Amino acid sequence: MSVELRNLCKAFGHVMALDDVGLTIAQGEFLALLGPSGSGKTTLLRVLAGLEFVDAGDILIDGRSMHGVPARHRGVGFVFQHYALFRHMTVTRNIAFGINVRPRHQRPKAREVRARVQSLLDLMEIGHLGQRYPEQISGGQRQRVALARALAIEPKLLLLDEPFGALDAKVRKSLRIWLRALHDKMGLTSIFVTHDQTEAMEMADRIAVMRSGHIEEVGTPAKLYAEPESIFVHEFLGESVRFSGIVAGGRMQIDALPDADVATGCPPGRAVALIRPHEIGLVPGSGPARCESQEALGPLRRTRIGVFDQTFDVLTPEGMWTPAVGETCSLDLTRARIYPAE
Repeated sequence: MSVELRNLCKAFGHVMALDDVGLTIAQGEFLALLGPSGSGKTTLLRVLAGLEFVDAGDILIDGRSMHGVPARHRGVGFVFQHYALFRHMTVTRNIAFGINVRPRHQRPKAREVRARVQSLLDLMEIGHLGQRYPEQISGGQRQRVALARALAIEPKLLLLDEPFGALDAKVRKSLRIWLRALHDKMGLTSIFVTHDQTEAMEMADRIAVMRSGHIEEVGTPAKLYAEPESIFVHEFLGESVRFSGIVAGGRMQIDALPDADVATGCPPGRAVALIRPHEIGLVPGSGPARCESQEALGPLRRTRIGVFDQTFDVLTPEGMWTPAVGETCSLDLTRARIYPAE
């Protein structure tokens, strides 16, 4: 099931939650919507589900406009962060709920419903929990029940709103690996809202980074991390070290490092250099950088560097040269990306 978003706008009072959002999601794709709180991620998901309606623009699912189409007629599965399970119903009845509330003429026979629910219980690896109630199972198991309930209506489009947000780190990691495998196995199109960069990078085919109601940038996790087009995306996706300076003659002169300049295609004027901690080179010899501390991190070494009034971490493979605490060195910043100052 493919999805096309055309110039979506949605306001709540004077706040633009969605501001001319356009995006195409291919059939079978796993797309992550990533951004800080208030960026419009959940509003976009709710609009897709039919739980909110846009003020302008259109949504096409498999080429069909969703204008005015209510949630129950969109054939979309929705999984919330806080499970939204019915506490008075068993796991089995929770999963069957979406089927059983259909009009009688659209409802499968009881034995077909039982078979579908049992198949989903087995698929979710919770086949032994069918007769338990939500408060009798763990958080991770509840999230699997919520997912099974969303899949019971046999959607081709699955929407997930921070489904692992209430779980601890170990459970989150195991569930996201499992969910990605399930997505591939069932041939779903999935749209996943998260504010967790690691979660998005590990799970998604593409990431749409949102900011203030619009999509800042879309791309594969590898491309967005290595070649972000904006300062915002560079600093939001992973740790960044920032230097200010000025570009002239195709090179950026960094304010804090008079002897360092970096080749760039950035236009002349004030600019910002951003570089990942593992991309910074430490060069032996007298220089403006001073080692303040060191720490072993398994196969990596974290070196805390001070340059005038700025401090930052540099990550290097264990065994590579690093200055001793108190020793000075120079910095190699040739892998920095240069952006016009905002």
